[in-house]
Amino acid sequence: MNAGVSPPRPPQGGVDDLLTIGAHTFRSRLFVGTGKYESFELMKRALEESGAEVVTVAIRRVDFSAGPEKNLLNHLDRSRYRLLPNTAGCYSAEDAIRTVHLARELGIADLVKLEVLGDPKTLLPDPVETLRATEVLVKDGFTVLVYTSDDPILARKLEDAGAASVMPAGSPIGSGQGILNPYNIRIILETVSVPVIVDAGVGTASDVTLAMELGVDGILLNSGIALAREPVRMARAMRHAIIAGREAWLAGRIPRKLYANASSPLEGTIAPVRRPERR
Repeated sequence: MNAGVSPPRPPQGGVDDLLTIGAHTFRSRLFVGTGKYESFELMKRALEESGAEVVTVAIRRVDFSAGPEKNLLNHLDRSRYRLLPNTAGCYSAEDAIRTVHLARELGIADLVKLEVLGDPKTLLPDPVETLRATEVLVKDGFTVLVYTSDDPILARKLEDAGAASVMPAGSPIGSGQGILNPYNIRIILETVSVPVIVDAGVGTASDVTLAMELGVDGILLNSGIALAREPVRMARAMRHAIIAGREAWLAGRIPRKLYANASSPLEGTIAPVRRPERR
């Protein structure tokens, strides 16, 4: 950020610093995915260590035909976590809308993460199909969190369409590149009034802290934990990174300056002790 530039939103803070999305309120600002773990047991341990209240579930990738032990939904404590069904793997508005309605029929939730991809290589979102699906799902009564690019214009259009949260990618899904364009994220924060949650590309705890220090409202990640050498330990790191970044944002960083500025004032201080000259 440039020196002297004020933050895009006035921080609120306090003991009741809660994240509100639509009619839903959360204490944790870390949303965690459930894919790519070596085992369900490892997933459960990582989710617990992350402190997350919301976990995402890719409906198209749940094996409903398998036995109870192989069904992901049977390994998630729904009294502890709010499930956020997502439309990962959908490449058209129609497919995404159908998938969200399936989640509703399964009784999972009306809080949904919309993801409509443009192609299987880059996994970048299709802006036209994403906007179209958002309009339909909002009319159907869903609380829609929308995965999008870091385009401020599209973010505004999604809010106008009724999105409860816009979720710009920090970098491509699963890339671990972190926040590639913090300036666009800042513009999005100035553009929309709904919560902004960075989704995709977060690789480690410092990426999370950087994003939170920009003033975003939360982070959604999966690969950064699930594919770490020690997922449980990384989940713990991500939990602390969210807290550190949020606290730093609320505290307000000092401006960046070109030259040094003494930490201790020179006026009114005790004169320095003079050491004897060496002979």
